[in-house]
Amino acid sequence: MRLLLVEDDNHVAAALVAVLGRHGFAVRHARAGEEAIDRLRTETFDAVLLDLGLPDADGFEVCGRIRRLTSVPVIMVTARADVRSRIHGLNLGADDYVVKPYDMGELLARIHAVSRRRAGETPTGTDARDPDTEQVLHVGPVTVEPATRTVSVEGIPVTLTRKEFDLLALLARRPGVVFRREQIISEVWHTSWEGTSRTLEVHVASLRSKLRRPELVETVRGVGYRLVVPVAGR
Repeated sequence: MRLLLVEDDNHVAAALVAVLGRHGFAVRHARAGEEAIDRLRTETFDAVLLDLGLPDADGFEVCGRIRRLTSVPVIMVTARADVRSRIHGLNLGADDYVVKPYDMGELLARIHAVSRRRAGETPTGTDARDPDTEQVLHVGPVTVEPATRTVSVEGIPVTLTRKEFDLLALLARRPGVVFRREQIISEVWHTSWEGTSRTLEVHVASLRSKLRRPELVETVRGVGYRLVVPVAGR
């Protein structure tokens, strides 16, 4: 993956470039907003990591210019932790918002998440998920059909809302795997706003009730949720 890092602090940038390089990313560094725009006009990137405190322009302004220029995913990486800034950034078209200091593993996960979403929106390419051709998902008594957006439990149809279906389908694609709350919010709600966490809990509770098998959607304390693969005979 090719990343454009927009960061005016050379020491921070050098450390981040080194770590991202060890994880297989090819990173180009721009120290200012205008330099970033120039690179995006002449080079192709898979994602942009955008700091907001730039020497020549506010990062919000740069994000707006990037969004008018290209649909490349933008992750704002900044020390501005207030909710108003988060909302403003997302409204400008940022795909995610990460507050410094951050865990490197979380940043990597968010980069991969926005890339998967973009791949899923692309009609071509081997990683794109087309709901009309995606296979029916079977996890124990649960059957999820992406093409028709229908769900059944032991053959009995279950009516879900759009977000409930998206949540279940995400978990069913990798049964037994724990999805972090932040990852679920990013992929289902397309945001990183912390206020969405309560919405996630509500949707999980509703999903458990509608499936009539609440034990299938398991809470992994302090991490997130997973769809349990039932043991044969139970």
